[in-house]
Amino acid sequence: MKILIRGVTVVPVTGPEAVIRDGAVAVADGEIVYVGPADGLPDGFTADRVLGGPGMVALPGLVNAHTHAAMTLFRSYADDLPLMKWLEEAIWPLEQKLIAEDVYWGTLLACAEMLLGGTTTFADMYFFMDRVAAAVEKSGIRASLSRGLIGIAPNAEKALKESRAFVREWHGRANGRITCMLGPHAPYTCPPDYLRKVVAMAAELGVGIHIHVAETRQEVEGIKKQYGCSPVALLAETGLLDLPVLAAHCVHLSPEDIAILAAKGAAVAHNPESNMKLASGIAPVTELLTAGVTVGLGTDGAASNNNLDMLEEMRSAALLQKVAREDPEALPAYAALEMATIGGARALGLGDKIGTLQPGKRADIILLNLRRPHLYPPHDVVAHIVYAAQAGDVDTVIVDGNVVVEGGRLLTLDLDTVLDNARHCALRLVGKPKARSLL
Repeated sequence: MKILIRGVTVVPVTGPEAVIRDGAVAVADGEIVYVGPADGLPDGFTADRVLGGPGMVALPGLVNAHTHAAMTLFRSYADDLPLMKWLEEAIWPLEQKLIAEDVYWGTLLACAEMLLGGTTTFADMYFFMDRVAAAVEKSGIRASLSRGLIGIAPNAEKALKESRAFVREWHGRANGRITCMLGPHAPYTCPPDYLRKVVAMAAELGVGIHIHVAETRQEVEGIKKQYGCSPVALLAETGLLDLPVLAAHCVHLSPEDIAILAAKGAAVAHNPESNMKLASGIAPVTELLTAGVTVGLGTDGAASNNNLDMLEEMRSAALLQKVAREDPEALPAYAALEMATIGGARALGLGDKIGTLQPGKRADIILLNLRRPHLYPPHDVVAHIVYAAQAGDVDTVIVDGNVVVEGGRLLTLDLDTVLDNARHCALRLVGKPKARSLL
């Protein structure tokens, strides 16, 4: 299908001054073929669909660089707890009850929420990943998927074998919308010998590694006590940072840690709202960016956020850096937008395919409706996107050249069916007696 988006403001995220006021974006066979002024459209381009219009702004689809999609089933279940108590006493016991059906419907619920909010790509680490992949394929979203690995668990070796099989089956599927990584949970759950096995397998399969790093002070202190170094230094010693790495959180970093991450080319997924809610701390995002580290933006799971709203996450990321540094110029709006688009794309190893609106890239595009009271007057479109826009402002979402949301309505899924089945799964998990099957 050929799609023409015209009569819109285009924010291509190729530079702070690159905004095109009366712009157009042309798409053919899932690829962007033109971005520029509306009057510069190539001669002979004939569209099957024409989208856009006054008051609309086109920008790259948002990239959620770290989440656990099926944890939508635990939204509001165990709030207002510190991380380790939240995990050990609430989340991990409930996860022991998960079955494949739960993960499928929880992931579809997450996909629906993310697409309706303008997120076109997400990085996931969880279980029953074949069902996660099936949900991604059905919903039309793009995803980087990792089977979670716990090196101290009884099934640690089995999980490695399952990861190899999963990568071989799903990497590159759904017209390239699905890519895979390996997902060791964290240094405190995956000892060095196990991490070395993960490194060897990732090198064999040619994929990157998605891992939680330095999320809490407790984690950092525990690793230092056990191994005599920081979590980042431990990962460097195991060779893990010699491969493409997506390091989630990275809240408690020393200057030496930041230097290691920069030298090794590791990418960081910053999760400001989850870090705030769990009182984990404030990541040194400004310092990471100054050091040249690629930083994307993530929501973490809905159980610790409690939503998957990347527009909201951008605002929180920017404001949090300003107040932490007592500097209103810290992390300006455009830098936050970069983190939520091209920064996340690069962190997932997809920067050559998505993250900006440029000819040759895949057509992951969203349209926001700026004709809203909270988005007027139209002084600065980037500031509006970061500081004022809401998920409900998303009008149209295109992934890989396919329109998946139009007029704020999800086209790829029956939302009522998703909601009903997710509710059924969640009630069964927490032992509600009146839960019934809706399949």
